[in-house]
Parts: sequence; structure tokens; C-alpha cells
Amino acid sequence: MIFSLILCFVRWSGITSFRTAEFVGASNFVNLAHDELFYVALYNTVYYACLSVPLGIILSLLLAMMLNQQLRGITLFRTIFYLPNVVAGVATIMMWRWIFNPDFGALNFVLERIGIAHPPAWLQDATWAKPALIIMSLWRVGGSMLIYLAGLQGIPQHLYEVAAIDGASPIRRFFNITLPMLTPTIFFNLVMSMIGSFQVFNEAYLMRPLADGGPNNATLFYVLYLYRKAFQHFQMGYASAMAWILFAIILGLTLVVIRSSSLWVFYEGERER
Repeated sequence: MIFSLILCFVRWSGITSFRTAEFVGASNFVNLAHDELFYVALYNTVYYACLSVPLGIILSLLLAMMLNQQLRGITLFRTIFYLPNVVAGVATIMMWRWIFNPDFGALNFVLERIGIAHPPAWLQDATWAKPALIIMSLWRVGGSMLIYLAGLQGIPQHLYEVAAIDGASPIRRFFNITLPMLTPTIFFNLVMSMIGSFQVFNEAYLMRPLADGGPNNATLFYVLYLYRKAFQHFQMGYASAMAWILFAIILGLTLVVIRSSSLWVFYEGERER
């Protein structure tokens, strides 16, 4: 990290001796401020994070609540929903490339059968490329689901029994008992999902034709652009400056969530001040 911080202030290709590095001061940051693709990459990443994170939290919570039932064979279903997190990332991406194929993909096949005559081209369409990757991100909600499931099973059952005696409806029990008691778990999943979403890379890099950020730079995510600058253009100083800006963004957002947690995160047994 210290070395990358030093690189922020030099011009160096990374393939020659570091003795050839040229000190340029804050030039890398100044150039970033005038780089149009930098803002495109930042916008794409924020767009992806703002949709994938809340959708992932909601879907994983709903799955956890459905799987938090005392039914025969429920363990099998929990395992099935968690399995995508065990499958290798590259293999998963190859599968989704086939699913999103506009000519013979499974998704468009289903859409055509339900009456949509002209389904999207997905990865080949600038409008639908980012939504396609957001849909793919929901494939791995099983990890968060498992954490929510543990949180649900840690809620004291006597709270539900007392609420039922008082005549509380299932919806009211959810908002007055389940949701407040799950806020520490939601807090953890929110922070981890947010950090992961800003570091999205594999999906865009391996989803040809998205490796170059296409179509029309619609999937040029921040880390993908950073990778391009470092290992294709050999601008290590420029890429290091980008890395530290990303670090500052993630750190700032994480601190905002942590500071706001006192307003919405409930810890059982915590003394009110």
C-alpha cells in the first residue's frame, strides 16, 4: 500500500526498473480530473452498486425468511440456494454468457415463449448491459441469505409468542420484531455488499464482448478501467492514483454507514442513552 501511494506521484510503466520512474507530483490526479472515461467508469460503478446492493439485500432476506421454516427437507433447499457461492466464478460467468446470448440464450428463449417478440440483446445492447450484470449479481445472494438465516434463528421466539397473544398480524410482527432484530445483520451485509459492488471486475472482464467496457463503455467499471490503465497502457502511477481514489470513496461510504448505524441498528440489551 505504501508503494502504491508512492506510485501516485510518479510516472512509471511497471515493466522497467523503478529507477526510471519520473516524479510528477499531483499530475496523475490532475489528469484524472480531466479524464472523461474516469467519470464514465465511476458512474457505471455507482449505478451498479445503487441497484445491485439493495436488490441483493431484499432478495436474500426474502429467501432467508422462506427457508426459515420447520419443514421436511428444508435443509436441502438451503443447500441448493447456497450452491452458487461454491461454484467457481469463471464457470458461473461462462454460464451467464450463454443465458444472455440474444440468439440462443435461455433467458430470451423464455421471454419469447411468454409473448415478448423482441427481447433485449442484453450484453450487446448499451441500455441492457448493466442491468444484465445486475441480474447476474443476484445469482450469489445465497451467501447473504445464509447470514440472514442465522440472524433469524437467533431471534427469541417468545417475542413472536407475546405479539401473537396481543393480536399482532404477521406483517406487524415482521416490522416490529423481525426487522429491528435483524438490523445488525443487515448492517453487516450492507457494508460488505457495498464494498464488493464497488470492486466489480470479473463479470465485466470475462463477459465478452464487455472486456473493453463495451458496448459504448456501458460496462466500463472503475476497477476494469484501473486494470486497463495499469496492465494494458502500463501507466502504473495513473492506476495507483485511481486505486487510492477508490479506496477513499469506499472508506467514506463505509464510515457514513457506520456513523448512521446508531440511528437504525438495534442491538439487543443495548442501554439507551
